[in-house]
Amino acid sequence: MHALRFLLRRFVRRGSLGVIDHTGRRHDFGVAGTHPSVTVRLHNPALYRRLVLHPTLHVGRAYVDGTLTIEEGQLSDFLKLLLINEDLSAKGRAGDIKRRLEEMARFAAVINLPRRARRNVHHHYDHPADFYSCFLDEDMQYSCAYFASEGVSLEEAQEAKKRHIAAKLDIQPGQRVLDIGCGFGGMALFLARNYGVNVTGITLSTEQLKIARERAAKQGLQRLVDFQLEDYRRIRGVFDRIVSVGMFEHVGRPHYRQFFARVNSLLAEDGVALLHTIGRSQPPSPINVWIRQNIFPGAYLPSLSQLAPVIEKEDLWLTDFENLRLHYAATLHEWNQRFQSNRERVRGLNPAIYDERFCRMWGFYLQACEAGFRHSGLTVFQLQLAKKVDTLPITRGYMLAEERRLQSEGPASGTRAAGA
Repeated sequence: MHALRFLLRRFVRRGSLGVIDHTGRRHDFGVAGTHPSVTVRLHNPALYRRLVLHPTLHVGRAYVDGTLTIEEGQLSDFLKLLLINEDLSAKGRAGDIKRRLEEMARFAAVINLPRRARRNVHHHYDHPADFYSCFLDEDMQYSCAYFASEGVSLEEAQEAKKRHIAAKLDIQPGQRVLDIGCGFGGMALFLARNYGVNVTGITLSTEQLKIARERAAKQGLQRLVDFQLEDYRRIRGVFDRIVSVGMFEHVGRPHYRQFFARVNSLLAEDGVALLHTIGRSQPPSPINVWIRQNIFPGAYLPSLSQLAPVIEKEDLWLTDFENLRLHYAATLHEWNQRFQSNRERVRGLNPAIYDERFCRMWGFYLQACEAGFRHSGLTVFQLQLAKKVDTLPITRGYMLAEERRLQSEGPASGTRAAGA
């Protein structure tokens, strides 16, 4: 416990942390009476050394296996305290050196060749749809929603996200659209339903593919939407519009040039692409090791300094950029609320898999990610790309006008969907 006390005395510079060791003795760190304030109990003396040597890995592991419990406050308070103090310790030259060393050490973990990419996707996305329905919205959107105003529901915010993206694509009748990482098909079906365009949606998840095809059949959109189990590196054809929502996080830093090269080769000369991805507002660094090992193997979150050079090298115009900032924090908060209220339903799906330990792991993931967006520089980028400087209007008015049209006219009632 001595080494852990030494570490925490230096680490906790904001807020107050109480630690009850395995003997029941309490140790206090930080500034008493300040917030966030939380007390945790460490039940296993073997945990002390693990937390000193690799805290970013073993905090999550200990919470999931129950050797670390929250005694006073909430898990969200504990995560906030950790992240704001980690952010303070990362500033300066020492923090920069640490980031660079971690980048080099974990480079191999984000080399995602096709077979490995498929395994990574299977690990996270091939849970049954009934599991995801326990916390997602009705359209099964597993990506950042768009909270255009206060007090909107998750369902409304996810519909707003689809309108927001569709407006930026500036879709015209008769066009071909590629959806890279189509998930459960919601975005592709939205575009087909509202614009009458032909959409090819690709995914590496067999579960997502099954649900997406079932939804297309149920909505009578099989003629317009073709869902395929395919890697972005192997798709062929020319598309007027390309959209990718929540997939780029799984590409892996070594493959960024390859991804944008594929976008360039698949995009028509007067085409438009819209990339929606989690990113960092801070210098490059690997994702949290616990998240990578348990939730998103092979994942990497880009900084703008990593995206801009590869876009330039592919001779693509960055025609519009938006930083959605806290929208994903609000999305994750809604997901966690729904997940926690449905824990019994989750466990009932398959008690051998979705047991209490799994529920603690998933809850930790959702709350840790929310804390990352609120306190640790995570954000969401939307990048609009084109090959030609004059492909799109030179002001953003067309986006707002189209969002308003979609909102007022509703599904499949607009003139474009009718082919006018």
